[in-house]
Amino acid sequence: MKKDIDIPKVEGVYLAVVNEYNDIYKTQDWNAYIINDKEVDLEMVLIVTSGYSEDKMTSIFRKKLDKLPKKSYAKIELMQEDLFAINNQFKVTFFEGNTMFDKTYTFRKNTINLKALQAVPLMEAKGVLVK
Repeated sequence: MKKDIDIPKVEGVYLAVVNEYNDIYKTQDWNAYIINDKEVDLEMVLIVTSGYSEDKMTSIFRKKLDKLPKKSYAKIELMQEDLFAINNQFKVTFFEGNTMFDKTYTFRKNTINLKALQAVPLMEAKGVLVK
């Protein structure tokens, strides 16, 4: 029965944690973004985030985007630096046409840091990227 279920592979959708300057509070903040590098719009994007380690677990954060246009990105949440010492998981579900896609992106503990910054697709910024 399970072999009959077609689970399409997610390509062209990324998660990035970007270190950027906040003009309002005059601080350097870390923000999580979802990036749609596809040539099609994504609809009904659901994102469920949480952090965990062997002995700790954060509360669950949920975000819904009705539409994420092609070749665009959207901010998910501000991330506190304390969270980088644990694993941070983003479960993303979306529709492309009538097909549902699902993928889990994980930033392993201590992988989000200034030394790991790289160019982020579609954004004129540097961040830590998970494909």
